[in-house]
Amino acid sequence: MPELTIDGVRISDDSDCYVIAEIGHNHQGDIEKCKALFRSAKEAGASAVKLQKRDNRSLYTREAFDQPYENENSFGSTYGMHREALEFDLDEYRELQQYAKELDITFFATAFDISSVDFLAELDVPAVKIASGDLKSLYLLEYAAQLRKPLIVSTGVATLDDVRRAHDTIMPINSQLCLLQCTAAYPPAFEEIDIRVIETFRRHFPDAVVGFSSHDSGIAMATLAYAFGSRVVEKHFTLNRAMKGTDHAFSLEPVGLRKLVRDLKRARVAIGSGEKHIHPSEIGAGKKMGKKIVARHDMVVGTVLTVADLAMKSPGDGLSPAEIHGVVGRSLLRPLRADEAVSPDDLG
Repeated sequence: MPELTIDGVRISDDSDCYVIAEIGHNHQGDIEKCKALFRSAKEAGASAVKLQKRDNRSLYTREAFDQPYENENSFGSTYGMHREALEFDLDEYRELQQYAKELDITFFATAFDISSVDFLAELDVPAVKIASGDLKSLYLLEYAAQLRKPLIVSTGVATLDDVRRAHDTIMPINSQLCLLQCTAAYPPAFEEIDIRVIETFRRHFPDAVVGFSSHDSGIAMATLAYAFGSRVVEKHFTLNRAMKGTDHAFSLEPVGLRKLVRDLKRARVAIGSGEKHIHPSEIGAGKKMGKKIVARHDMVVGTVLTVADLAMKSPGDGLSPAEIHGVVGRSLLRPLRADEAVSPDDLG
């Protein structure tokens, strides 16, 4: 049974779901808003909060960095300046890391490039995330794996062969791997979510923990994913879906995250062991709704019972209808009145 431990929290088949509140850049480059998101995620019961770290100057081509980016969600006149406005520096990350520690919630980030892996290594975060866009960036995967920290890898825009190659690249270096089923659409259509891929991953990669990066705007799919074997769920998180930025619209607000955490905890216990048995809580309902074998009409001693002599009526506080074949053909040892319960002691 594969397992991961992130910041002292064990993640495995028999554990609660590990819920990552993906803040990304929903903080809008404002450290106080980011702290408010951390605080709200903690209050909702999330296991961790996560940011995204990019070294934008090295990550994008000059053309992409300088591309005009003026729209309602822009924080800069070019795409590069937009991204720079949303980045926190090392001192800000340290401040956020300390704040997360005070809240007692785990904090880490996605690394989009080598410099960002080094950045997160300097912070000594307890885990590192790799985004779907880097599933094929084998050198980045190797570099991040060498940190010997739990590595969480999203698998959007990929085939099973792509996932296998990433898995086989990481595992010889670092066996602390979680593969997230992901559809890199924002949000995806429901027919594109492919939750059964979680089963496929569990079958093909039995040495890795499997999870689900959910870009839909609801909570039901994550709970369904848990039932299929996901033990990590990542959901984008915001304080208000109407805020400026591209990710807010499909993010969960605090009440949604709280319900998601609640439902995932319920899912773990509701799945059960697979053994079918009668629970004590069912006994009353079973008696009220169940039936017993009774006399259909008045009968005298010595009557040899037939199906026509018997009826099945509620409440179920007597001989079960399941015993009907053991009653037919037996003779009565005492007279019975209509609707009177048939007892084993009444039968010769």
